[in-house]
Amino acid sequence: MSISENLHRLQNEIADACARVHRNPQAVALMAVSKVQPADALLEAYSAGHRLFGENRVQEWQSKRLQLAQIFTPSETPPCVHLIGPLQNNKTSKAAEIFDTIDTLDSLKTAERLNTAAQSLSKTLNILIEVKLSHEDSKHGIDPTELSSLLAAIQPLQNLNIRGLMTVPPFSESPESARPFFQTLRRLRDENQHLCPSLTELSMGMSNDFTVAIEEGSTTVRIGTAIFGKRIYT
Repeated sequence: MSISENLHRLQNEIADACARVHRNPQAVALMAVSKVQPADALLEAYSAGHRLFGENRVQEWQSKRLQLAQIFTPSETPPCVHLIGPLQNNKTSKAAEIFDTIDTLDSLKTAERLNTAAQSLSKTLNILIEVKLSHEDSKHGIDPTELSSLLAAIQPLQNLNIRGLMTVPPFSESPESARPFFQTLRRLRDENQHLCPSLTELSMGMSNDFTVAIEEGSTTVRIGTAIFGKRIYT
């Protein structure tokens, strides 16, 4: 199937998952995870009407962004691109410049650097806090016990707009195994909204478990292989 056909199929599956739990499908965004994919694949999705993308690395999106800038006309709406991979402190300035949203904030130090960078750009940067709910070393994010203190500490940072939480559960062949992690993230959001009323978004769910994530309140599902096919790492 083509990328366009995959996007259409996934939108239908999102609508079906929403119907099962009486949610409006317009409340769930489909993020096309274009990491490792060539700029041509992103352009194909864009040409099919898709606008929301996720990239893992600052340098990779910087390169693709330059390639796409040579194709897009000034009248076209640019894609909205989120950083969904870990952010090194020495990359915060460039990340603040080229991404619309940073989904993986996990420390006050990084928040302060992003705020300074956004301020210099006269920009308000949307932020999601990544919460580590898995014990796997490969996973990133803040410990859930530290979430409240981080939210309180970043409230004075006027160039950051904290939109919600993000997590990556341990991989399993069974989508149901991710449900407790999604439930925990939703509880953490609800418990901390008094500290940060703008904390509304839940970025959770990927190709193998996004329907379960939607049932548990996800507002953004991050899907790569089901749109673009298997990634080829070089």
